[in-house]
Amino acid sequence: MLDDLVKTKAATAVLLRVRTANGEWSGAAGVSDVRTGRPADPSGYFRIGSVTKTFAATVLLQLVDEGRLRLDDPVAEHLPGVVPGGEHITVRQILQHTSLLRDFMSDPGWSANRWRGAERFRSYRPDQLLAQAFRIPAENPPNTTWKYSNTNYIVVGRLIERLTGRTYGSEVRRRVLRPLHLTQTSVPGNDPGLPRPHAHGYARLPDGRTVDATYMNPSIDWAAGEMISTTRDLARYFDALLTGRLLSPATLTAMRTVHPTDEGFAYGLGLQRYTLPCGATMTGHSGQLIGYTTYALRSDDGRRLTLSINLGTAPPTIDKLHTLATKIFC
Repeated sequence: MLDDLVKTKAATAVLLRVRTANGEWSGAAGVSDVRTGRPADPSGYFRIGSVTKTFAATVLLQLVDEGRLRLDDPVAEHLPGVVPGGEHITVRQILQHTSLLRDFMSDPGWSANRWRGAERFRSYRPDQLLAQAFRIPAENPPNTTWKYSNTNYIVVGRLIERLTGRTYGSEVRRRVLRPLHLTQTSVPGNDPGLPRPHAHGYARLPDGRTVDATYMNPSIDWAAGEMISTTRDLARYFDALLTGRLLSPATLTAMRTVHPTDEGFAYGLGLQRYTLPCGATMTGHSGQLIGYTTYALRSDDGRRLTLSINLGTAPPTIDKLHTLATKIFC
């Protein structure tokens, strides 16, 4: 199945780690660099995009467990004057994307999923990202109750820093990466590179050209999507999180309580829940950052899918991804 994704030009490289009732397997297909043809390495590093949100949510929920804040606190109680209308928006709504805050990445030139030329090496501060989001009021259709917005997780990062007095990245390292020995996971900040080995990520431009998008300053994503990891580390992380090693039972239950969306998944507090046609459910998160697409999913019986795709010129259909997930979870 991985070879077929490459053969049909859905991907230049695919890294996969799975666990089923029959055991665990990891492998790769495609090339790490289209110029050299070097084979993709199953143990390679990749940008995890919005899977970063689950790490940030975990840290903030640990602070809930410590009594530093409550899920139904108004955001303004902890970040006075930062979020417009923050007196009426709760921490829970921020984590679950029910705040309806405007997404700064919807603005031209502000999306980490789009080619930005030389601008991709620019450094951003969290307050710049919030200022961009709040420069005009949010406009949502009537009856909107859920809307994905990267702005929410910039607020999550700011909450972590206000409550701890340390950077959100240092808290992720201190509270999650080090205790779980996730030595292959990093919070890169302004560093545009990736550790080796890694597969290059490519982007197709409107004029048909393909550009190498591997190197970029991920600070434009910050707590919403900047992190780097491997299939090994992401699998270990979601095992620990979803089996209760990082949060109290009550807080983990709150994290897993989902709100319906029209995006093919239901959303909790930094977690997505997918349901396959066979009825199996998977919990985790997906991520996309230019050149890299990630899925890190786990079922309650311990089956896992951790997938990194470097998209090709004909990205895979949702049916192909469903077929892959069905092999593992059904």
